Amino acid sequence: MCQLLGMNCNVPTDICFSFTGFQARGGATDVHSDGWGIAFFEGAGTRLFLDPLPSSTSPVAELVRRYPIRSRNVIAHIRKATQGSVKLENTHPFMRELWGRYWIFAHNGNLIDFQPSLDGSFTPVGTTDSERAFCWLLQSFRQRFPTHDHPCDEAIFDLLHALTLEIAAYGEFNFLLSNGDCLFAHASTRLSYIVRQAPFAEAHLNDQDVSVDFSRVTGTTDRVAVIATAPLTDNEVWTTMPAGTLWRFSDGSPIGMRQTRPGPQKTAAAVNP
Repeated sequence: MCQLLGMNCNVPTDICFSFTGFQARGGATDVHSDGWGIAFFEGAGTRLFLDPLPSSTSPVAELVRRYPIRSRNVIAHIRKATQGSVKLENTHPFMRELWGRYWIFAHNGNLIDFQPSLDGSFTPVGTTDSERAFCWLLQSFRQRFPTHDHPCDEAIFDLLHALTLEIAAYGEFNFLLSNGDCLFAHASTRLSYIVRQAPFAEAHLNDQDVSVDFSRVTGTTDRVAVIATAPLTDNEVWTTMPAGTLWRFSDGSPIGMRQTRPGPQKTAAAVNP
C-alpha cells in the first residue's frame, strides 16, 4: 500500500524535515517505490512535483528535500501500486480546479470495483481507483453547490463525510484532500498526526538519523499539524486516528472529526451521484 504525508499550519512553513524521513520510505526504508509526489499551496497557486521513480533515488525528491518551500497546506504521497501501472499519469497527488481554486488529493488503499458514473466535468487521465474517486468527489461537490461561489469549509466537510461513507464501502480509503484553506484527512485504516506548538522541542526521525530543534527555527505562535500514515519521529507523541474517522485541520489544529463506518463492502455495483 501507499503512504501519505500532510501538513497544515497557521503560518507558511517548510516541510523539509518531515519530507526527509518520508522520502526514505520510498524505496530505502520501505517498499513504496512506484513513484511519489508532493503539492504545496501558495496563495492562489499550487506547486506540484511528480515523479514515477522511487522517492529515495529521485533527483526531483532531492530538490524538494533541500528547497524550503513555505506553505500552509502540503500533501505528499509515496506509491506502492495496486491499480494502474507505474506511470506519471498514475502518480499522486492529483490536482483539479473547482470554484476557481485548486484542489489536491492523495489516496492510500484499494477500492474494489469502484466504477462511479462520471458526467465529464472531471475526467480521470490515468487508470487508478484513486483518481476516479477524486473526480467523483469533485463532481459531487459541484452538483451539490452548483454556483461559482466557494461554500464554507464546514459545508464541504458535511458533504465530504456523506460521500466518504459511500466510497469507503468499496474498500480501504485513507486519503488527504485540501483546497488550500484547510486539510481533510480520512483514516480508513491507518493515519496518525502530531501538533507542534510552543514550547517547541527537538525531534528525531525514524527513517533517517536526522534531528531538528524546532525552538530554533519557529516562532512562539507557530502551530503545525503533521499527518502521516505512520509516525515520522521516534521521540514525540503522535496521536493515532481511530479507523473510520474523517478529520478537518485548520491553522495547525484538528477542528472537527466525524465517524465513517461503512456497511458491508460492495463488490460490483457502481456508485451513482
